[in-house]
Amino acid sequence: MAAAPVGLELTFLGHQTWHISDGLSSVLVDPILAPAFGAGRLEFKIWPPRGVDVQSMPAPNAVILSHEHLDHFHLPSLSLLPRTVPVYTGTSTPAAVVEAIEALGFTVHRVDHTQPLDIGDIEITLYPAGAHTLFWEKRVAQPLVRLSGTTGNDVFIGVDADVSDLYVEQLAQGTLAPPRLAVVSNNAQTVPYGALGADNNLLPGMDGPRNRTTGIEILHGLLIDYLKPLDGVRDVALCGNGFTAPRSPHGPFLYADHRALASSANELQHLFRVHGPRPGDRLTIPAGGGSITVSRVPWITPDPVAEKAELAALSAFLDAPQRVQPTPITQSLEREEWEEAEHLVTRELPRMACELIATRMGALATSIHDYLRGPLQAHRAVLRLLSPPGRPGDIDSYGWNITGPRWDKLETTSREEAMAAYPFGIEIYFQDLAAVFLGRAQIWDVVGGSYQGWHIGENLDSPVYALFAIYGEHQRPDLAARCYAHSLATLGVHQEISA
Repeated sequence: MAAAPVGLELTFLGHQTWHISDGLSSVLVDPILAPAFGAGRLEFKIWPPRGVDVQSMPAPNAVILSHEHLDHFHLPSLSLLPRTVPVYTGTSTPAAVVEAIEALGFTVHRVDHTQPLDIGDIEITLYPAGAHTLFWEKRVAQPLVRLSGTTGNDVFIGVDADVSDLYVEQLAQGTLAPPRLAVVSNNAQTVPYGALGADNNLLPGMDGPRNRTTGIEILHGLLIDYLKPLDGVRDVALCGNGFTAPRSPHGPFLYADHRALASSANELQHLFRVHGPRPGDRLTIPAGGGSITVSRVPWITPDPVAEKAELAALSAFLDAPQRVQPTPITQSLEREEWEEAEHLVTRELPRMACELIATRMGALATSIHDYLRGPLQAHRAVLRLLSPPGRPGDIDSYGWNITGPRWDKLETTSREEAMAAYPFGIEIYFQDLAAVFLGRAQIWDVVGGSYQGWHIGENLDSPVYALFAIYGEHQRPDLAARCYAHSLATLGVHQEISA
């Protein structure tokens, strides 16, 4: 007679990776098994630092891929697993992602919310993201995990999207009981004042210590606003914010210590118990009810020396904030690559000019008519490409002409003059932008590492979110495919991609 499942055991591997087992079968959710993730040679180190002994890890019977973003989908990590392990993902995951995984030798299955997966006695339903999810996360599939034939001890993994409307509807109808445990993602990625961050705004008065998200805001957003549709949930686990940016002089993000956040949350509210697992912590939900217990697994090893060094860097930066000057995050191009890079950038700029019109930045830019110097003419934004080919230290400037729409070459001025003349500005290293087109980086890498800019309006009106809209995998799977092919090549796998 087969042994009965003891309950659900959720082991936290770092950032947003989970190993889920009932003692008999197991699944891996969004596996990042290496010390870092990234595209090509770019590395975003997992925080807190840890090592995963894949050989000692209980072998997964399946992999669940919630979506395609680089902090969830890592080809080198997948390559560490046996090719007999099936990979399951949602119906809207880009085809380029599936093709890259299949090129590694895996079999990929697309499933929707009407087809629960049975991995032994573990049942998993992949719910679609909530309707109000930001556009670049709309492909997210949110796993609901439970022991087959049971309800009341369910685990809902929110990942990076608003809670699924379909799931909320089924809760309201009483078809499902509220989840026992909700896993929520802290994606604040708050940097100290002076450091580079995606939401920084260079306009005078728009960037300062009070413009940084606070821990109190993070907790309120995650535990009060986000969980409101899951009334009745008894336990919550925090994850996310679990990496450091390349060349970050301040170490980890602020408020990335989930154990400390959970402790504060448990003192400040009485609605549920909050857990802040560290890599290697295992949360056990007993099959017959009872309190969730926390233990350690031996196959995940913390790196206290590296952690102490990174925390010291953060403390030193907070004690003496300084304005961080960006440097290129991608490897310098080889001589023969510069010509191709120039060709690609020249070819892509007209397309960018047209697609900007359909973004929130474009909608705001075309609706305003006056700025600091009076009436605006056709140019509403400036693109400043730093260190163009053959001219390190120089800047090429282009004005976004909304009557084309097109980019017009401009005489380069100081940044201060440009901010006074144009309500929107993008500063980016030529080689980093070219790397996106060459398949050496993704737009998320560049924005989080070397981009600077300014804007009027709200954060979602900024050039950052316009670039996400234009160059994210959802809009440009061709660029993503180049990036995947480059990663596969480093693993010794050759993949033909469409031109």
